[in-house]
Amino acid sequence: MDKVKKSPFEKEYEIAWDKYSKADLKKVFDLSDRYMDFMSRCKTERECVEEFRARAKKVGYENLQDLIKQKKSLKPGDKVYAEIMGKTIAFFVIGKKPLESGMSILGAHIDSPRLDLKQNPLYEDADLAMFETHYYGGIKKYQWVTLPLALHGVIVKKDGSRINIVIGEDENDPVLGVSDLLIHLAQDQMKKTLAEGVEGENLNILVGSIPLKDKETKNRVKHNMLNILNEKYGIVEEDFVSAELEIVPAGKARHYGIDKSMIMAYGQDDRVCAYTSFEAIMEIENPEKTSVTLLVDKEEIGSVGATGMHSRFFENTVAEITNLQGDYSELKVRRALTNSKMISSDVSAAFDPNYPEVMDKKNCASFGKGIVFNKYTGSRGKNGSNDANPEFIAELRSIMEKYRVIWQTAELGKVDQGGGGTIAYILANYGMEVIDAGIALHNMHAPWEISSKADLYEAKKAYHAFLNEA
Repeated sequence: MDKVKKSPFEKEYEIAWDKYSKADLKKVFDLSDRYMDFMSRCKTERECVEEFRARAKKVGYENLQDLIKQKKSLKPGDKVYAEIMGKTIAFFVIGKKPLESGMSILGAHIDSPRLDLKQNPLYEDADLAMFETHYYGGIKKYQWVTLPLALHGVIVKKDGSRINIVIGEDENDPVLGVSDLLIHLAQDQMKKTLAEGVEGENLNILVGSIPLKDKETKNRVKHNMLNILNEKYGIVEEDFVSAELEIVPAGKARHYGIDKSMIMAYGQDDRVCAYTSFEAIMEIENPEKTSVTLLVDKEEIGSVGATGMHSRFFENTVAEITNLQGDYSELKVRRALTNSKMISSDVSAAFDPNYPEVMDKKNCASFGKGIVFNKYTGSRGKNGSNDANPEFIAELRSIMEKYRVIWQTAELGKVDQGGGGTIAYILANYGMEVIDAGIALHNMHAPWEISSKADLYEAKKAYHAFLNEA
């Protein structure tokens, strides 16, 4: 039977797995293994920054603040990093061209939806010790019950000493969890909508049940818990006020699928793009234009605060780098930002055969078809989106072809179904060219998200190509 002929003018998106040689497959799985190791260990913004900083320093990146104190000048090929509050970090490779000619920027976020402990979290009820939480970012609350959960974060004592805490990741650690109502007594609960079935104020964490021996003491289980925490970490209850403690799914990233073609991990939105963006810049040497990978906090709650994209951190860092190049002016900083080009490295939604009704099949992403370019995001009428210029997209098409990157283009879902946003529009406020491009996921914002190993590999290739050529 004759094959159906395709028009030479028709775009056909490729399946990456069809294109890979044995050598390519080794690169795909090696990258996936490195990424899975990272995702198993780095589940908070601080843990991501610590990991990225340590790796960058090993290959010659210097702390910008140290260079400022030493009054050292920057020259082409120099590698520097800057960070703020341990939760946002930027890496720069200084280019041969003046900074005011613009930068090639990859921007991703390293915060993910989760449960945060409240300021006064520990209480006792019905002879059980509990932690109160406040959820962070957009979650389906019912997905967080009956899961093994872990506690990650820091506590800072009055003397300024910092205590790092991780409970629930080692196989010998206990895990924590949120209970759910047994099906036998759930008649009323089952009549509620999914949004109402589990309320935010009921996402309380069960942490203990053994009381103090002293029966004269009130809240004996809570007091026993405080004793345990004091013995292990040297903290008292008031120290929770100056803490940043996050409840996340316990356990390592896993190969997903019988063929091991996919990855299951917590926080892939957006650490899958952050990790590939970081690996891409680690391979950049002596670029024509200054290359940047910017990894920020607080995207999931509006990019607000000192560590979010709306802050002046990135702009101030560019000003400091301009100054260390010996020819500072406010105008040069403005030109550097306006003349830049950026990929907002953020995830997209992959087509799910279980839920086809929310997707436009002609304009949605699929597993295994490479990095996803989203011309725009936003919701219902492109509200809140950056809408990339066709001239910039044409340039990116040319770069992807030159580097043989497999790519696809999509939007998040059907027009009236909803939508989402990224940091793209914030950087676009400077007048720079910006587009969203990242990796498609199943289960986005759920405790365990799914990605394709092929898409991971193609994204890293795309980000590296962009830094080399844009």
